[in-house]
Amino acid sequence: MAERARLTQGAVAPTVARLAGPMVMGLFSVIAFNLTDTYFVSQLGTEALAAMSFTFPVIMVMLGLAMGLATGTASVISRAIGKGDENTIRRLASDSLMLSFLLVLSLAAIGIATIEPLFTLLGATPNLLPLIKDYMAIWYVGMIFLVIPIVAVATIRSTGDTMFPALMMVGATGLNFVLDPLFIFGLWGFPRLEFQGAAIATVISRATTLVASLLLLHFREHLLDFQIPNLRAVWQSWRQIGVIAGPAIATNFMEPLGLGLITRVIADHGASSVAAWGAGLRITAFAMIPVFALGSGLVPFVGQNWGAGEYGRVRQARNYGYLFAMIWSVFVIILLHLMAEPLARLFSIEPDVTHEIVRYLWIIPFGYFGVSAYSITEETLNAIGRPILASLQTFIHMFVLYIPLAYLGAHVMSINGLFGGLVIADILGGAVGAGLAWWQCRKPDLSAIQNSATVQSSA
Repeated sequence: MAERARLTQGAVAPTVARLAGPMVMGLFSVIAFNLTDTYFVSQLGTEALAAMSFTFPVIMVMLGLAMGLATGTASVISRAIGKGDENTIRRLASDSLMLSFLLVLSLAAIGIATIEPLFTLLGATPNLLPLIKDYMAIWYVGMIFLVIPIVAVATIRSTGDTMFPALMMVGATGLNFVLDPLFIFGLWGFPRLEFQGAAIATVISRATTLVASLLLLHFREHLLDFQIPNLRAVWQSWRQIGVIAGPAIATNFMEPLGLGLITRVIADHGASSVAAWGAGLRITAFAMIPVFALGSGLVPFVGQNWGAGEYGRVRQARNYGYLFAMIWSVFVIILLHLMAEPLARLFSIEPDVTHEIVRYLWIIPFGYFGVSAYSITEETLNAIGRPILASLQTFIHMFVLYIPLAYLGAHVMSINGLFGGLVIADILGGAVGAGLAWWQCRKPDLSAIQNSATVQSSA
């Protein structure tokens, strides 16, 4: 148990950096995974790239489910580790995987049955629907290879190991890079499956992470229980996870819903704008990887220290996160302004599309500090068991600020105004989040309370 509890000791900044470091590599791989798909699909033409852009919000919904379950699992397990409760850790780890499997089966069936009406609602034109159907039918079937590993990896990270999850992400990305051209273009005797081939490559690559994560949980961590569980114990685990995961999933659903609504507005400006929007979102995700990695590193650190009553260490870690976010955001704004045109040409050779990507990269990055502060706050609130406030932050950001300001900006100044509205919303949303995190992390350390009580008793 001492090895798992080590995050409650030692200097705060180096510990958080050690946790976040491997996650930078891992998240770079995750975004590179998506960029690889986008790059190879873009070689098929604007229609294929636009079809992929339409799938992005829907895929984010499914990722939101997986990440919500992972957030709930990581929060309860890391706090259990901080308290030293080994039996609860094992029960939560096993039951979280069972819950994930059952939810995946249900959502995959619903997803396959609703492909055409859903994407029609999002604004996909009839010529794009066959491409979207080919891709999403395979992607839905392979959801188990995405969701289960994400939840399993959350358990591994909760123990303080962020290196192995990162290596799994790197391996899956490398395999996807090899498989994409084979299945998309039919190289080396493989069938030419084009857009459908990208989905097949994704499913095969993700399947390797499923096997690796389950093997690690069983043979190294000894956290998988294969005995027939007591239903009451299972329900208790699901309830604990669900208290965090439910609001976290709702939070994650709000974001793709908002992006879907924004995509619908952009669709009125043509396929070039939609294609550029999809490429821009991927570039943004890539540029913000160090901040997201820091947030992922904060979860086990904050959870374990909160469970142990070391609230001062939680505040220190949160503040280091905000400082890093500010510095990194300034750096990225400068870099993307300098590299806007070369980056745009990586995704398309068509002048209309590259022009729209450059426009995105000249405006949207000014909101990155707000996005970063928002991300650090969300991870902190979920880790300490305050998921309702994390959801409230997202609701305010997305539905009070993001969508209304985007619609208003688009009405006044077309695409430029829409992007400007998104920047303002991101900055204001980050400020709201920082205020919530400050409010919730004011508790004095348990050790300080105990010392005070001892002094008063002695007196």
